[in-house]
Amino acid sequence: MTLHKSGNLGELNHNHLTTFGRKVMKRHLKIIDLLETIISKIKLFILPGIIAFSYNCENASTTDDNISTNLLFIASEGNFGQNNGSISVFKDNEKIQELLNVGDVLQSILVHDSHLYAIINGNSEIKRYAISETGLTLPGITISTNNSSPREMCVLNNKLYFSNWNSKDIKVLNLNTFSIEQSISLNGLPEDITTDGSNLYASIPHLALFDQGNGTDVVKIDPLTNQIIKTYEVGKGPQHLIIHNDNLFISRTYYSENWYQTFFGTAQVNLTTDEVITIEHGEGIVCGGNVMIYQERVYRTSLGGIVPIDQNNLSLNTSARIGNYASKDSYYNANLYSSHSIDDQIFFGITNDYVAPDSVYVLDGSIEKLFEVGAAPGDYATWEIN
Repeated sequence: MTLHKSGNLGELNHNHLTTFGRKVMKRHLKIIDLLETIISKIKLFILPGIIAFSYNCENASTTDDNISTNLLFIASEGNFGQNNGSISVFKDNEKIQELLNVGDVLQSILVHDSHLYAIINGNSEIKRYAISETGLTLPGITISTNNSSPREMCVLNNKLYFSNWNSKDIKVLNLNTFSIEQSISLNGLPEDITTDGSNLYASIPHLALFDQGNGTDVVKIDPLTNQIIKTYEVGKGPQHLIIHNDNLFISRTYYSENWYQTFFGTAQVNLTTDEVITIEHGEGIVCGGNVMIYQERVYRTSLGGIVPIDQNNLSLNTSARIGNYASKDSYYNANLYSSHSIDDQIFFGITNDYVAPDSVYVLDGSIEKLFEVGAAPGDYATWEIN
């Protein structure tokens, strides 16, 4: 029918159109209301799930961004001449890898730029392993130190500095070329080495191989010239070094002429004024060789645990000892072989017979964890997984 033409049958008046339009509009409104009701119910059913899904995704993303955990590396020295030094790798308190027969006396380890460096004293070698979330990538690379008898190490400006007994020096390993580019000669056998970020410090506990700890010096080295720029007289047998609040702390151990008596001491060098303080703790088993920073205080191994050092007079507060790992059969036969701190964790390496397996106790606040490792656990390092 054509609405534009006139005629009774072909013409719709205004009232008819309005009524027709209202009916159509009502039907449309009913349909719209029905659709809105359905959509509302769908929203009520689906939207919480969408919100929960979005929240969980966002939460998971945030959590993933913030999650960090560490790989813990424990180096066990092994036994002289048996090439049974080992590295145990732990993640979330579980051992995920163990490198056996790494070499003859695994002296020390260090983590730098997602690589683990290990000094093998008896073989005069440095081994480097790449680190991933699954542990150490084998076989790694081996760098000969030419029968230098390497001991301890630190890294500064992408160069690895390490102490050596046979060659009586500090050698400089370029970490780009893996070549030993220079040696810094010393008047004795150096042991520990550390850095304040600008200079190097090395302890010299021996003047000759296997003397009773007759060395008395700690030297300061300029890494730009590789020259000794300062020598500190700190008392006999300087061993382990640690820097805290612009002070260098040194543990000391030396022996009587007949080797029957062991003497212990501590020294402190103010790196701002160069003032030296030294103290003798006497003979016996009162001390060990390690100094460390724990909760912003300086501690030293003592009496089967660690005790804080008074930074005014270097006395030992044995009443505040943490840990008690002395042998059960004899007070003078302590089985605490090593101690170390990383962040808020303290590591105690225990050996009764220098035969694997040995144990490492880890104190994290009030929680004590026990790890099984190789013979004579001596050094520790961590690598953070983000």
